[in-house]
This record gives sequence, structure tokens and C-alpha cells, in this order.
Amino acid sequence: MSADKPLAVIVLAAGKGTRMKSDLHKVLHPIAGRPMLKHLLASLGELNPARQVIVAGDRREQIEAALAGSGAEVVVQEPQLGTAHAALMAKDTLADFDGLVLVCFGDVPFLSSATVARLCAALDGAKVAVLGFRPADTAAYGRIIADDAGTVAKMVEHKDANAEERAVNLCNSGVIVAHSADMWRLLAKVDCNNAAQEYYLPDVATHAIAEDARVAVVEADEAEVMGINSRAELAEAESRWQQRRRRAAMDDGATLIAPETVWFAWDTKLGRDVLVEPNVFFGPGVAVADGVKIRANCHIEGASLATGVEVGPFARLRPGTVLEEKAKVGNFVEVKKATMGAGAKANHLSYIGDAEVGAGANIGAGTITCNYDGYFKYKTVIGERAFIGSNSALVAPVKIGADAMVAAGSAVTRDVAAGELRIVRGEQLVKPAWADRFHDAMKKKKAEKKG
Repeated sequence: MSADKPLAVIVLAAGKGTRMKSDLHKVLHPIAGRPMLKHLLASLGELNPARQVIVAGDRREQIEAALAGSGAEVVVQEPQLGTAHAALMAKDTLADFDGLVLVCFGDVPFLSSATVARLCAALDGAKVAVLGFRPADTAAYGRIIADDAGTVAKMVEHKDANAEERAVNLCNSGVIVAHSADMWRLLAKVDCNNAAQEYYLPDVATHAIAEDARVAVVEADEAEVMGINSRAELAEAESRWQQRRRRAAMDDGATLIAPETVWFAWDTKLGRDVLVEPNVFFGPGVAVADGVKIRANCHIEGASLATGVEVGPFARLRPGTVLEEKAKVGNFVEVKKATMGAGAKANHLSYIGDAEVGAGANIGAGTITCNYDGYFKYKTVIGERAFIGSNSALVAPVKIGADAMVAAGSAVTRDVAAGELRIVRGEQLVKPAWADRFHDAMKKKKAEKKG
């Protein structure tokens, strides 16, 4: 049997996920900002499968919405009678498919394409191939009884295993592959004569063995086949993913001063010689070029940072932020859907939203772009080398011309021409000795009340 045939993937995701105690379907809970199901499908996608079928049950509409436009097909298992029954639900959808069929699980997100390729290759000389692993704690896993050559003699669920079989540490991940004709034929043979009265997927291998066909086992690391059934296991999976990603970032030339405090998203891109100080969180959609400095306690999501940019400490970059070469966003500055041109600076305590800030412009402390009137968003455009004085409010839509200056404390509601100085504040009044007279009067009044 050749492993170079087309591949169809069946992902089982029909369980209720009750241990998660969530309104969100279990397989849609995110790891590094990406649903665990999409982690799995992305990995399997590296093998260019001809078909992807998701078997859903409870809250299937959530899965359908999450996979809209992906090309994956969703079928329904109702009622849920076990993993073999679930896999059989994909038969009609794949009726015209001739090739290899892989069955895996939506709550096992870290299954790698390399492991699946090895599993498929094991079908050369075998009718069925199963994926095993050797966990530190065999717990309640089903066991695989196999020889040193990787030929399986028996598959047994933990509930049905005797003491000798439970002593075996080669456990069943549940992942299985066979040619489509064999898969459907063997699935049809599976019954529910077991302790749980369920249709077990591993019985596909059991029936193949009963036919004197060879069943092969391929081993994977425990971390790769880790299933996620609870919030605690989700947190553990997140931790493992982050540890790998931090190591990869440092191996690729980034400096993480306190790696354990930096949190990446699944698609975070870091260039070389990037410095990341402690307590930095990357949400999805962040691309960081070479030589960027990200100071401590920053939150960055959906942003693009060009070479030589400096951010933070205590800065927030929201989706749509573009910082061009050597731009600087300092402490307690928030930027949203805005471009900061090359060398532009907003060093302290500002909000820059729905804006274009020209190259070399300087945004003073306390400046905000007033971009929302309660119904619609409006844009602020600040020209090159413009200087915006501290504590200014730029009421959008408004344009500030190149080389213009806005005086501190101004509320700008009309366009400012290039090279112009705009001052928008009340005239100062001076009342000599007024404060002295006020204090004297108040002190006297207070003393009279006490008397």
C-alpha cells in the first residue's frame, strides 16, 4: 500500500466538552490567539489534503462559523455513540474519495504534519497504522500491544485491559489511518460490546488484526498528542506552546530579557536584533522588523513595526497600527488604526487613533485625536515635521499641515495650514492678590464655624 495517495482528513469534534464549562465549543478555545482546531488544520494543511471533514455535534453552528470559507466540510454526529460512530459519519461526504483516510481529534491541536506523514508512510506493508506514545503517566489511556518491529498484536481500551496489559506503557493516541476502502469496511464492523458500550475507533485496528492483516504503530512525543479537555489542560498547552515559541524567537536572533514573561501569538513575526523587555504581550497580526526595541509592559496587536522602531514602556498598539522606520511610541501612549511616519514621535500619555502622522512629526504629552462622535469614526492627518504641543485635542476630521505648530492646550477643530501656528485657548486673566484675599476669607469663615 502506497503512502503517496491523496489524503482525506476526518477531525472528530462532536463531544460536548463539559469539563471546559464554557459556552464556546471546546475545539474553538484559543492557544496563542488561535482556536485549537485551526492549529490542527493548519498543521495538516502542510500535507495538502484533498479533503477535510469535521465531525461536529453539540454547538456545531460555532464550528461552521469558525470554518466558513476554509474549504473544510462539517458533518453531524447525532447522537454521539463513540469515536468509530463519529468517523463513520464522514462516509457519505467522502463517498467519491479514493485514497488515505486519517482520523484525528479537534482537541489534539499539536499533531504535526511530519508525524502524520510518518504515519501514512507506515501503510506501506500494513493495512492500518495507529499513532502511539509513551506518557509519563499512562492514566486511563488505551494500550497498544506491539512487537519491536512496530507490528500491533492487540489494541485494548483501559477499561477492558487486564493488569498485564495495563502494565504496558505504549498508549493509543486515537489517531489512525487506512485506505478509504479499508477504513469504511472496518468501521462498519465495529460494535459496542465493551465496558462503555461505545463504538471505539481503535476497533478498526482490532478487526484488521482479526483478518490477519498487519497493523503498524508509529510513535510520537507525548506533547504532540496532548488532548485538551479542561481549562487546566488548556493552560498547560498554552504554556508548552509559549515555551517553544520563546526558544525559537531567541534562536532566530531576538533578545528576550525575561522570556517567561513574554507572550506570543501564533503568527507573531520578529526580526533579528529585536529587544523585548519583560511583560510584553503580542496579540495576533504583529510583524516586527529588525532592530526594534520593545520596552517593558507593552500590549501589541495587529501592528506592523519597521526597522529601528522603539515602543514603550507601558504602550498599547491596537490593530491597524503602522510604525515606520525609527518611529517612537513612548510610555502610556495608545495607537489604533494609525500610521506613524518615519522618525515620528509620541513619547508620553497620548491617544493616536484613526490618524496619519507624517515623518518627523512630534506629538506632545497628553495629546489626543478625538476620532469618535458616538456614531462614526473620523480621521486626523498630521503633516511631516508638525509639532503638536502638549495637552492638545485634535477634533477629527482635521488636517495639520507640514511644519505647522499647535500650541499647548489647544482644541483644534479646523484645519491648520502648513507652517502655521495655531493657538486655541482662552485669554489668560491676571487678578493680583486675589488668591491671598480668598485664603484670608476662607480661613476666617472656618474659624468662625469652629467657634
